[in-house]
Amino acid sequence: MSFHLNFKELCTSLRMSNTTVETIRTRCNTITKRINSDYWSIDSDSKNRLYVGSYGRGTEIWVSDIDLLVILPNSFYHRFNDYTNNGQSALLNHVKDTLRKTYSTSFIKGDGQVVGIKFSDGIEFEVVPAFSVTDGSFLYPDTNNGGSWKVTNPRAEIKAMNELNVITKKNLKNFCRMIRAWKETNNVQISGILLDTLAYKFLENWKYKDKGYVYYDWMTRDFFNYLMNQDINKEYWLAPGSNRRVYKTGNFQNKAQKAFNLAVSAIQDEEKYPALAKSNWRAIYGTKFPN
Repeated sequence: MSFHLNFKELCTSLRMSNTTVETIRTRCNTITKRINSDYWSIDSDSKNRLYVGSYGRGTEIWVSDIDLLVILPNSFYHRFNDYTNNGQSALLNHVKDTLRKTYSTSFIKGDGQVVGIKFSDGIEFEVVPAFSVTDGSFLYPDTNNGGSWKVTNPRAEIKAMNELNVITKKNLKNFCRMIRAWKETNNVQISGILLDTLAYKFLENWKYKDKGYVYYDWMTRDFFNYLMNQDINKEYWLAPGSNRRVYKTGNFQNKAQKAFNLAVSAIQDEEKYPALAKSNWRAIYGTKFPN
């Protein structure tokens, strides 16, 4: 049985539909238009915004939230930075109230860094107000512990992911989506950016990184071997491109070892026991893997 066709089908099924992508684009334009109207006094649905997170990096799957960075004039940074107490919280409330003119369901997320908008179809936008820095990075508000400004450089991360994706002939982003399906299926305590970071570091040096779907079973096996052998005491890794610290949210090594064992068994069974092999692949990647 040609299992590489199953992996090809899996990769296709993990992508958002064209209808969903168009819905996201339309909503993004509406959000952007409101921000540009209220903060920049211009009529534009495309300026001063950047898709970030997994959607911006092109590693999203069907269950992903949409992270949208909206750029505000630096005068607003000075205005809210001059607050004696948590100007970051005041800024988020200001942006929330602005977006409520268009979306009455806007709310500040529990992490105190974004404004959320939940839609009835399950898609959620996380809007990050930010200010441009001359080196290409951005400052964004964090309301925790009295308020502070954090630095992010999503353009550098997107560039690094895109460049390695070309070198690997699209295997990097395909695989990032696959391991997101593993995360969702097995309730793994690991963030999307850490998955992308580890997939990047693994594929960067993997012998078959530019080969086709026929190597995806080995890619799975070897990645989970790499993942389960990460130092359990390590607290953070450096994101590609930006080198920002990406902290773990829990230990993932035990579930990675379970996935590795399933992959080894599946590879052994692919020829003689294809049904059993499929069962093991589905235990890793969920019901999107063909039955």
